[in-house]
Parts: sequence; structure tokens; C-alpha cells
Amino acid sequence: MNISDPIADMLTRVRNASRARHTEVLVPASRTKREIARILQSEGFIAGFAEEQAGPGHVLRLTLRYVDGKVPVVSGLKRVSKPGLRVYAAKTDIPRVLGGLGIVIVSTSQGIMTGAQARKAQLGGEVLAYVW
Repeated sequence: MNISDPIADMLTRVRNASRARHTEVLVPASRTKREIARILQSEGFIAGFAEEQAGPGHVLRLTLRYVDGKVPVVSGLKRVSKPGLRVYAAKTDIPRVLGGLGIVIVSTSQGIMTGAQARKAQLGGEVLAYVW
């Protein structure tokens, strides 16, 4: 099955799994998704991730986090830049999510990073997603 927007598919799988109180979610692996998972783990939105062989391809197994085992840490995910409408931000225009309570994931020339890291490195780029 071809997916026109694999990043949106990954975010939707995480959103659906957290709302259904699943402990893990499987996502087809790619380098971009691995970097997004790394950011989600470093910012404390997921407990961890591992890449596994599944049939002919690889999958990422994301372990979700919950507050007191009940409330999901990830309360919202939003894909910003889509294949039909790319959204870019200059180094001075990187948005803040919920006044700094969430993170913005940006694809820059130095790789995929959070908005705070991009501001510190004075880099702009494509705004991939908001997570709060």
C-alpha cells in the first residue's frame, strides 16, 4: 500500500494508539521517522523506540508514555507541512507551540531538530509537526 504522507501516517498512528491506551505502536521505518522518534523520546513524549526487522522491511516499535498509567503524555500531534502545501519558517519565524509547552519539529539543512534547537543554531527550515 502506498502512503502519500508517511510522516502524517506515523503521527496518526501515535495519536490513535495513545487515545486507545496502547503501550506500543508499530510504524514502518525510515530515516526521517527514526529522527522524529528520537526527538519525541528526548523531549519525553515517548518512553523509547527500537527498530526491528519485520518481513521484507523494518518497523519502528514506539513505546508510549502515560502519566500515572492513565493519561497519555502526548495530548496532541499536528502535521503542519503537507505534500500539497509545504510550510517553511525562517530562523526568526519558527513558531512556538502552546506558548512553549509543546514542541515544533523542524527539518533544517543540519537535520531534523526541535524548534528550540533550530533557534539556537539560527537555522530555518520546513515545519514538519507540532507536538504537545
